[in-house]
Amino acid sequence: MMTDPAFAIKHEVHQLVDRQIETLRQSSGLTTSDLSNYRERSQKITTLYRELDRMRRANFGRPLPRAS
Repeated sequence: MMTDPAFAIKHEVHQLVDRQIETLRQSSGLTTSDLSNYRERSQKITTLYRELDRMRRANFGRPLPRAS
């Protein structure tokens, strides 16, 4: 599972989402830098989800491996 490229992408997405949440929970107002970083992370999350979607679509028609 750790060698699965989708696992690595999902892990990175979770880290980025956690950072987004931390940013929004700040008690002080967001700086221009905070907003810029937030936007960059948002774009990265979108890119990673597109990659996951592409990977799943590529694997959709493949037969499943047999258990035996």
